[in-house]
Amino acid sequence: MLLRQLEYLVALARERHFARAASACHVSQPSLSAGIRKLERELDVPIVLRGRRFAGLTPEGERVLLWAHRILAQRDALRQDLSTMRGSLSGTLRIGAIPTALNATSLLTAPFCERHPHVRVSLESLSSREITRRLAEFELDIAMTYLDGEALGGVRMTPLYEERYLLLTPDDGELADRAVVRWAEVAALPLCLLGPQMRNRRILDEIFASAGTVVVPVIETDTVSALYAHVATHQWSSVIAHAWLHMFGVPEGMRVVRLENPAQAPRVGLVVADRTPEPALARALLDVVRDIDVRATLDRLLRGYLSES
Repeated sequence: MLLRQLEYLVALARERHFARAASACHVSQPSLSAGIRKLERELDVPIVLRGRRFAGLTPEGERVLLWAHRILAQRDALRQDLSTMRGSLSGTLRIGAIPTALNATSLLTAPFCERHPHVRVSLESLSSREITRRLAEFELDIAMTYLDGEALGGVRMTPLYEERYLLLTPDDGELADRAVVRWAEVAALPLCLLGPQMRNRRILDEIFASAGTVVVPVIETDTVSALYAHVATHQWSSVIAHAWLHMFGVPEGMRVVRLENPAQAPRVGLVVADRTPEPALARALLDVVRDIDVRATLDRLLRGYLSES
């Protein structure tokens, strides 16, 4: 059994199409198909449900796929460990981040790349549920996500900051001159918010509900950038997390107003699968994080924007 055959299987399960999987592995489709058939012969089990096109994996194939992820992850960990012994980390650090924390990841990746110039970083925007799945299946080394409210599986957590919520509103809006606004008052405004499939929105819905109100936004979107693009027209207000200020700031003609603190502020942090050995690149990022106070950096940014309002 060759590691290359396991790579073919992982690619096929991910792409769910023989030609796309072959292209991802930089081989011909006959070569990929032959490699998987050889793996089936060596393990003496059917792996792929065959028809005119890819139809999925057999139960045995799903088990082989799980082991393939583990074996390939161990191979990568070995390479990283050896590069550490040579005194210079190399390889690719695979990071997943929820969209609402993606804006703050550069606070971590910039100093990491400065300390480890031979490491590449692959950063993906993923839902919190997808992060949980991909950590468990060895497809991510580390992730930045919410630490509370939804099951994360077997992970080790490193808290980074608590989300603080702000009303982003036109500077001539009815609540723009307030020092603090209530959630029920915000619910009455024409709003643009993230959609209910986003964890951030589900958190906001819970906060609005605890304030005795239900929010019905005029516009819903699944990206922070699209939300900002709409709010910048001055037709709508929004509830934003203070970490977004790091990337997007406050559009011209808008201002931010502090919202009443919820009973419990959601925590955002890094999670890594609870397994041994820990990926060397994930460990290296955590070492960098110990020298960075993300919470203090974002709080200073928040105070600066509030003092301008």
